[in-house]
Parts: sequence; C-alpha cells; structure tokens
Amino acid sequence: MSGMVHGRWFGFDGRHAHTGPRHARPSSISELLARPQKRTWQAFTTGLGIFTMLAVCGLSSFFIVADERQGRDAQASGAAPPVTVLRDISSREADPAPLTAAEVFAVGEVVVDPARPAYRVLKTQADRNCAAAASGEIGTLLTDLGCDQVVRGTLRAPSGGYLVTAGIFNLDDVAGATWAREQIKSMVDGERGRFQGMPAGKGTEAIALSSAHVGWHARGHYLLYCVTARADGRPIPPADAEAARILTDMLDLYLNGTVVERRAVVSTP
Repeated sequence: MSGMVHGRWFGFDGRHAHTGPRHARPSSISELLARPQKRTWQAFTTGLGIFTMLAVCGLSSFFIVADERQGRDAQASGAAPPVTVLRDISSREADPAPLTAAEVFAVGEVVVDPARPAYRVLKTQADRNCAAAASGEIGTLLTDLGCDQVVRGTLRAPSGGYLVTAGIFNLDDVAGATWAREQIKSMVDGERGRFQGMPAGKGTEAIALSSAHVGWHARGHYLLYCVTARADGRPIPPADAEAARILTDMLDLYLNGTVVERRAVVSTP
C-alpha cells in the first residue's frame, strides 16, 4: 500500500492555530466551549476535490416559515406544538451506551434522500481497537484521547462507481473530539496518518488505496469520518460532483444528521 499523496484540504471554516505540544488539548470542556465554535466538517482530498455549497439563507428561511406555519396550524387545532428535548452527548459519562453496528447501519442500505437511490451496505464492523480504522499518528491521537470503540461500514454508492467506508469513533468527551478534528488535517497533509478504508470482499479493494478522498467531523464526544474511492481504483477526477456529494451525504446528512442526531435529540409531542 503506497503512502498518502500530499494534496489540498477543503472545508467551510478556518483552521485553529496551535503552538503547544502536538497532542496537547484543552484542560477542560469549559475551556474549549469558551472558544468560538464552528459546526462544520472538514475534508481532505488527494490533489483534487470539490464541495457544493448549500443555499443556507434560503434553506434557513424555508425552515423558519415552515416552523411558523406548523405553530399556527397547531394552535388552530388546539394541539401543542412539538417540543425538542436535547440529550447530553458531551461526554461518554453522560452518554454511556456503546455504539453498535445495528445502530449505525440498521439495515442493508442507507437512505439519505427518499428521492434518490440508496447506498448499499456491504460490510459492518464494531471494534474496540480504534487504531484498526486509523493508522499512524491519527490512530495514536485517538487512543490518547480515550477512544474505546469505532463502528464502521463499507458501502457502494448508488451509481455503483464509488465505494465508501464511513464510521464513528467514540471518544471521552467533546473537548477530545473537537481537538482531534483540529489536529488531523496536519497529520493527513504530512502523510503521518490516515483513516483506513475497509475492503468488503472481491471488487472492493480500491477503498483501501491512498488515492481515496477522506472527510471528518466532530459532534459531542464523537468523531465521524468518511473515505470514498472509485471502484475501479482510478484517481478521482477534478470537479467530481459525485465524490463531493458522497462526503456530504455520509458525514452531514447520515452520520451527523441521522445517527448522532438520534442520540442528541429527543422529540416529544
């Protein structure tokens, strides 16, 4: 297996400067939360990549109008509007139940949009050894930050032309997960570590190649990641909208917006 080719990094926010020890991190959650927070996910590509930007203002306006309409309808019918109750996922102490493969990949497919075909799940794995899914300095960093399990799955994209490995690392607390998110970029850039794609049988070997694209995101005490590669093993071409959509689908819409969301939010009538 060849080393990771140096490439460019793309994200929706700037990087935090760090002048202390490589694996040092904030001494407390309160210290971390005192910083300005950016709820974004970061992505690294080997030499090429593209991200599509959402129409944030239009989408936010739609949700505001929809929420107001639902509130008026509920008042007209005499029913109380839904109440969203947040569950604490800032630490494993507050959120102690381990992740399971059934929780992260409940059925044989992942649907991120009912209007589009599903991703087909080829293989799942829950492992207590976090270094099984992250090599080099990334694996060491996650272990130092108290990672005690990783749950991952390998999927085939709806088009059939791309393979995907996506998963969640279970860390001690939000401070560690956020610190890992900030430090990983330099490790990937310097070819000192990488997230590992997980082959799922014949014809899926390309997911383990260094030409794969990778993205990561932190929420609560979880670090989410996604690796995608062309099934034919060729480099992902410039301006490849499908590769960008896969990272958005798996990180933002599925792992964050569905799997971790179920742990973080309780909706009651």
